[in-house]
Amino acid sequence: MNSNPKTMSTIATGGTPFTRLAGQAGLRRLSAISALLLAALGSLVTAPAHAQDIQSSPSFVDDFTSFNRERWYVSDGWSNGSHQNCTWSKGLVALSDGVLSLGFEKQKLKDRDYACGEIQTKQRFGYGTYEARMKTDTGSGLNAAFFSYIGPSDKQPWDEIDFEVLTKDTSKVQVNAYIAGKGNNEKLVDVAGGAEKAFNDYAFVWQKDSLRWYVNGQLVNTITDPAKLPTHAQKIFFSLWGSDKMTGWMGAFADPGRKLTLEIDRVAFTALGEPCQFPESLACSVK
Repeated sequence: MNSNPKTMSTIATGGTPFTRLAGQAGLRRLSAISALLLAALGSLVTAPAHAQDIQSSPSFVDDFTSFNRERWYVSDGWSNGSHQNCTWSKGLVALSDGVLSLGFEKQKLKDRDYACGEIQTKQRFGYGTYEARMKTDTGSGLNAAFFSYIGPSDKQPWDEIDFEVLTKDTSKVQVNAYIAGKGNNEKLVDVAGGAEKAFNDYAFVWQKDSLRWYVNGQLVNTITDPAKLPTHAQKIFFSLWGSDKMTGWMGAFADPGRKLTLEIDRVAFTALGEPCQFPESLACSVK
């Protein structure tokens, strides 16, 4: 958090639509961006076919003292499918005192009655430590997510690593992984004190032979089965969205009657084998 006087600014950066479809366990991503934008981002890494050859963009730490338009792409003007009851809006992405907020509120946009916020990196990342310090709001029928993803629109198989707070119950977060479009790796784990009470640290460490999830520095899940480990470099996403159809997973949606937010204080990627980048980093203590 910075010490500057309180400021609020909306991120006026939109972009080209991309789509995702829902899978059996909830919203799943078939992402990405139009051919025009892909051409403009031609410097992105193309992930090789073999896991040991995964390439990655450089390590970074973003504490959101400003909005890095070279790093982040803002979703604006579309939704991911009929299951989603909100339209992505750049107006729901804002900075305040070194915290990035993604909002959800009642606002008629196109064919949806609600607007919501999402960002994703323009770069792709491979093996290493992925960390986010964030705080969610509460409300049945919503999903506050920090995850990595790549898929067919980027001419890659669908690989994904998730933290998803289903805000109907902020005492837990769901961790999950999708490998070549196959999931069934989800697990609900506790968030001591609740995801909405204070900022919590969520991290996963992705290596060639393992995938490990941590909440506030505590190991909460591990996958070592080679068939369940991602093999393609991925983009980093944050999103807050709602659904009035996926009630079995997200709970029955009800108009919250106010603007809800997912607040992100910091995000970092530390490539495997590189030194940790800030004292609180999981990469300083976990290899």
